[in-house]
Amino acid sequence: MPTIQRLSRSKICIYAADHLPPHFHIVANDGREMLVEIATLATLAGTIGKSAKTEALAWAEANQDTLYEKWMELNNE
Repeated sequence: MPTIQRLSRSKICIYAADHLPPHFHIVANDGREMLVEIATLATLAGTIGKSAKTEALAWAEANQDTLYEKWMELNNE
């Protein structure tokens, strides 16, 4: 699972050969994980702490194009 970005409270990861819709994983420093759809930034599954979620979603919002490009790179058959 490639790490796309390390933040102070979590890291942003994208799995290769993963399922639709295009999404990323926020892996909090405490080990909890949340899946987030790239296009809408809606939570698909999981929960993490509020501060980790806020930080990660702020980064994701500013980098949605990069996230989508990386998802396509890792999941384009």
